[in-house]
Amino acid sequence: MREVVIHSFEELQDVIFRDCYDEKTMRYRNNYVYRGVVDKDYKLISKLNRVCSHNLHLEEAIMRSFRKYGYADVKDIGSFWQIAAMGQHYSLPTRLLDWTYSPLVAAHFATEDYEGYDRDGVIYCFDLNEVQKQLPAVLRQELIEKETEVFTINMLDRHMKDYHEMQALSEKPYFLFYEPASGSDRMANQYALFAVCSDTRYTLQDLIDVEEHKSLYRIILPKEVKLEIRDKLDYINISERLIYPGLDGICRWITRRYADLGPVYGRKK
Repeated sequence: MREVVIHSFEELQDVIFRDCYDEKTMRYRNNYVYRGVVDKDYKLISKLNRVCSHNLHLEEAIMRSFRKYGYADVKDIGSFWQIAAMGQHYSLPTRLLDWTYSPLVAAHFATEDYEGYDRDGVIYCFDLNEVQKQLPAVLRQELIEKETEVFTINMLDRHMKDYHEMQALSEKPYFLFYEPASGSDRMANQYALFAVCSDTRYTLQDLIDVEEHKSLYRIILPKEVKLEIRDKLDYINISERLIYPGLDGICRWITRRYADLGPVYGRKK
């Protein structure tokens, strides 16, 4: 997988927005989605596959318990895909993997945990133009007709009501990206979408490694520049206050803002 190592916040912006200008529309546009991770050695593996690798069939019990004990919050949600997205946003172990349309939101996730400032972070960058190639024909045709690379909840519901029907569409494992309805401020503020694999025995990392996707590359955030990137993100309002609306986000932001991080992780000019 191609890697780009950056050495400052400004260099990060240069890499992200390089080649984004569309001559046809005369506007800045690209077709990438992003995932920020605190440690560059972390792979593209869902929480379900990390927590329940001993028994992936627990996925059904997890979703059943979420519907039961979270009934007050999810009772009016008709789509399985929206419920799964809600669970993912509140740290439920699901097969979904969080991505964002915003490279700077991804940079937030790569730098929010200051206990990880002793490790290089990473932003995964994936070109959605490549998604269609490995999809079952019926799903590929849906994207072509809608002139998009990302499914909506309604588009998924037309073809499959849950994970079982997703897997039934193809003997070969595949993945897709979908964007939930903005059912919470978190989803909206994080500019969120999700990758989901058709078979829990395969992770996104597995499928990408097999296909050797040239459209996926990684931006490495060396540990020496994490604090600089973190502080500059705060000044453009990309922080826990935005990402996690409510008192928990405010408290996370305050804790990090007043932590004595400079002497340990700051760089002398």
